[in-house]
Amino acid sequence: MTRITVACLDMAGTTVHDNGSVLAAFSAAIAAQNLPVAAYNQAMTDVRSTMGQSKIEVFRRILGDEQAAQRANEAFEDHYAAAVRAGQVAAMPGAADVFKTCRDAGIRVCLATGFSPTTRDAIIAELGWGELIDLALSPADAGRGRPWPDLPLTALLFLHGGAVGELAVAGDTASDVESGLRAGAGIVAGVLTGAGSRADLEQAGAPLILDTIADLLPYILE
Repeated sequence: MTRITVACLDMAGTTVHDNGSVLAAFSAAIAAQNLPVAAYNQAMTDVRSTMGQSKIEVFRRILGDEQAAQRANEAFEDHYAAAVRAGQVAAMPGAADVFKTCRDAGIRVCLATGFSPTTRDAIIAELGWGELIDLALSPADAGRGRPWPDLPLTALLFLHGGAVGELAVAGDTASDVESGLRAGAGIVAGVLTGAGSRADLEQAGAPLILDTIADLLPYILE
């Protein structure tokens, strides 16, 4: 097995527990658009099926109008930022230990997310993770969000990894899994602490399904 040199790990639902704040922020942002009930319900169904993807891209697809999407995205960011300030985000059990153990083993750690850089950085600051990771990426930094491979490949390049087989990618959604597979990562793991069920992750083709992010360590340290 190729030695892993870069671990690209998802945030909400994988390394970050947010008590449903992502869905609540989506709900508030979409409700503010004053859609008919049927359209609101369909929008929330679409949100659930695209968890892990770039938030602005999700709003663009749902609303079909750039100005409306930008308004909704701003409302989402405001609502989620309030949740962060209210202490509604916490580290998933074992997440910080994963970061520390990886770095002690010479594996560089990137946190990747569909959030904007502002929201992403607020979460990292709230959890005190700034010194525990090597890089944090949002779609705005990489070109495209999930399910495209841009985030993990950008992590590999920025953190001076070698071949794509040296990448480990882990996340809680089908989009995370698809992104890792498209990037050619040596390890692609679905994690059962977030939005995706085991069936969702299996259908996405996850080669590895873990109960928690802490369970990743034996595989990347092999």
